Amino acid sequence: MTFNGIHHVTAFAGDAARNRSFYADVLGLRLVKRTVNFDDPGTWHLYFGDNAGAPGSLITFFPWPHATKGRAGVGDVLRTTFRVPAGSIGFWAHRFLEKGVRHDGVARRFGDSVIDFEDPDGTLLSLVAFGDAPAPAGEADAAGEAIPPAHAITGIDGVTLLLREAGPTAAILTSVFGFQESGREGAVTRLALGDGAGRSVVDLHVAGNFPGGHLGRGSVHHVAFRAADDAGQAELAARLVRDHGLRPTEQRDRQYFRSIYFREPGGVLFEIATDDPGFAVDEPQAHLGEQLKLPPQYEAHRAQIEAALPPLED
Repeated sequence: MTFNGIHHVTAFAGDAARNRSFYADVLGLRLVKRTVNFDDPGTWHLYFGDNAGAPGSLITFFPWPHATKGRAGVGDVLRTTFRVPAGSIGFWAHRFLEKGVRHDGVARRFGDSVIDFEDPDGTLLSLVAFGDAPAPAGEADAAGEAIPPAHAITGIDGVTLLLREAGPTAAILTSVFGFQESGREGAVTRLALGDGAGRSVVDLHVAGNFPGGHLGRGSVHHVAFRAADDAGQAELAARLVRDHGLRPTEQRDRQYFRSIYFREPGGVLFEIATDDPGFAVDEPQAHLGEQLKLPPQYEAHRAQIEAALPPLED
């Protein structure tokens, strides 16, 4: 059975309208779903990705209007990296200057050109120039029209985990998910799955006794890995129990995928999410992200929930 790397990354934001504007208008991602935190329906859960809302392209946010600033520490996702076509870094450096995005100069990392930057809440992000521009997927949305296809973000390339030691986490990623070590640079060990434009990488940054962090705006809650369906998810869960003595949670229905969760030995919260049924299950592909979508248990309270949610438009 084949497993396909990262499904999505979920983080905390502050102002919801500012979050939407940055990821849709500045980065050119599509807002593929407007829904709520299923455990806290007074909070938005916003999904951004490619035009099809494909697994592997998604970054999601819980915006808390009055959230304090988070801080990454040992046991956290330090950075999320998006993939752009080769030769696009110059375009993005110019765009970041134009839009006032805090960013560093172009660097080389594991042989690729990379530019590090931050969103308005301080979430640490990078762009890596890798692979060719893909054929357009799905229907182009208005926000994405500002980014030429030759430079558009094509998906999540990987994440960087901040750890006390790499070995226990590497064991989970290799024996359960099928990643393989592909290189080392200083304190960072890179694990990769797949190649070409569909690859996923996890960089293990060993920080020794660096302190732990705390959640807040700008911090990452978890990283999710893909399983095609329930059978694939069950197989991964069985590997965790059999080979590592880790017991994931019961399955939780997230409407657009089904999830189980566990905390890997380094302290990072991992999710395993199914590819099915996808985001078109409750609205047409051409109109993804246009309306607030609620799970059935909250439909009776739609009016109250809509009134409580902060606006998404500036």
